This record gives sequence, C-alpha cells and structure tokens, in this order.
Amino acid sequence: MVRKTKEEAQETRHQILDAAETVFSEKGVSRTTLNDIAQAAELTRGAIYWHFKNKADLLDAMMRRVTLPMDEFLATADADPEVSPLNYIRERTLHVVRVLAESPQTQRVFDIVMHKTELVDDMLPIRDQHLEARQGCISDIQGDIERAIRKGELPAALNALQAAIGIHSLIDGLFANWVLNPNFDLVQQAMFDIDNYLHGLKHRC
Repeated sequence: MVRKTKEEAQETRHQILDAAETVFSEKGVSRTTLNDIAQAAELTRGAIYWHFKNKADLLDAMMRRVTLPMDEFLATADADPEVSPLNYIRERTLHVVRVLAESPQTQRVFDIVMHKTELVDDMLPIRDQHLEARQGCISDIQGDIERAIRKGELPAALNALQAAIGIHSLIDGLFANWVLNPNFDLVQQAMFDIDNYLHGLKHRC
C-alpha cells in the first residue's frame, strides 16, 4: 500500500511538472500562477503545495528533469591528452548541439529559461545556477584553448579567456535564436559557425 502511495505521489508530481512546462511555455513564468498550473493539471492548488514550496521551486524541478545545454557540456568526459584540443572543442560542442536538436522537451525548457523567465526576486537562485553553469563552460573551454596553444594549434599570443567567451557566446546565442524560431538546421549552422570561429582563431595575428 505504501509503495502504491509513493508511486501515485510521483505520478502526481510529474503531472504537475508537465502542466507547468506547458503553461510556462504559453504564458511565461511571471504571468503564470499556481492556480493556472493546478487547473492545467486538473488538481487543486493544495496538491501543488504538497509537492513544491513555491513557483521557483517548481521551475527548478522542471529544469532538473532535462539536461540543459550548458549542463550537458559540463557533463562530457575530460579530453584524452593525445586528442587535438581544437578537435575536442569542436566535437564536444557539436555533441551538445545534437542533444538539444533531438530533444523537444529540452528545447521547450531551454526556451522557458532563456525567453520566458524574469530572473529576479524568487528566481534569483535560478539565475545563480545559470551563471555557475556559464562560468563552468567558459572555464572548461579556456582550459582546452590553453592546451591548444601549448600544442601549437593556436597562436601563443591568443587570449584564451577571450576566445573561450567568444565560443560560449556563439553557441549560447545560436541556441537562443534557434529555439525562438527554429527555421534553420541547428546542427549544420553550428558546424559552420564553430568551424569558421576556430579557423579564425588559428589565423589570428
């Protein structure tokens, strides 16, 4: 009996998160109330509070159901020391692109976070998570660029931090534009952009 109750509670939790994902996507986070989510889930507001402290807690749980692009980037394995650092940057980046391109749910949640959430007040912890993941990505890319410089793949005078911020900005901006209006092939565009960016770094004076 206890096991069944836990399973039902988990099912209700997912029902709430599914409804929140839909309503957040349609109305935006700030314009969505817990009543809106309760109605969409065909539950009472009390059922929402049984599972979540507030809207920020619900949004956080919704985000944790998927692996967002920056988290996916950080989760990839460390590079083999024998592998070309530039090839590693390229393949690691394109892996993240493919993961996003193939997951409608991740696209939906990413769109909510990027375009439909005001990162103020109760949402500040979400902003802090976003900034932490961003800094982690830039730091990882910077390390790979520094390895590329040491291996002679990039000019010794290249500013590794600036180059890393550029790669992160390129891909993050590409994702943000694509989920807003996916009228182009994300993978092909990412290949074009990252290849040209890395080519430019190689020939930077």
